[in-house]
Amino acid sequence: MAAAGLSFDVVSIEKPDDVNVIIGQSHFIKTVEDLHEAMAGVGPHLRFGIAFCEASGACLVRRSGNDGELVPLAVRNAQAIGAGHSFVILLRGGYPVNVLNAVKLVPELCGIFCATANPVDVLLAVTDRGRGVIGVIDGVPPVGVETDEDATDRHNLLRQIGYKL
Repeated sequence: MAAAGLSFDVVSIEKPDDVNVIIGQSHFIKTVEDLHEAMAGVGPHLRFGIAFCEASGACLVRRSGNDGELVPLAVRNAQAIGAGHSFVILLRGGYPVNVLNAVKLVPELCGIFCATANPVDVLLAVTDRGRGVIGVIDGVPPVGVETDEDATDRHNLLRQIGYKL
C-alpha cells in the first residue's frame, strides 16, 4: 500500500468576542444530541450552538443548539475544520468551566482540544483519506511573569465573577 500524501492546514475559528468555544472529538452520530442535552442540563441561561462532523454514512455536519446565531456559526466553523468526528460548541452566557464536566461525561466523547474565549487556530493534518485535528493554538504567547500585583488582580477577578469566596 502506498503512503498517502500529507499536508497541513490552519483554520481560524470565527466567533464574536463574547462567545467561548469548545472543540473536541467524538465517535458516534448521537454525539450532537448528547452534547445538546449536556449543555442544556447545565442551566437554561446558557445559549449555545453545536456542530458535529459525521465521519461515515452520510458524512453530514450534524447541528443542534438553542441560539439562532450560534448554531449556524458552529456549522460554518465545523465545515471549515472538516475533520471526521470533530465537534464545535459555541457558548454564550457561561464559561467552559460551567459545562466541561457535563461535556466530558458524554459517553462517546474521545477528547477536548480546547475550551476558551481566546482567538483559536485549529491545526489540521490533511491526507488523501481526510482531515484530522492535530492541535490548537489558543490565544497568544505570554509576555512576562505574574507580579504580586498581577496575582492580587487575578484573585480579585475570580471573586468578582463568583468563582472564589
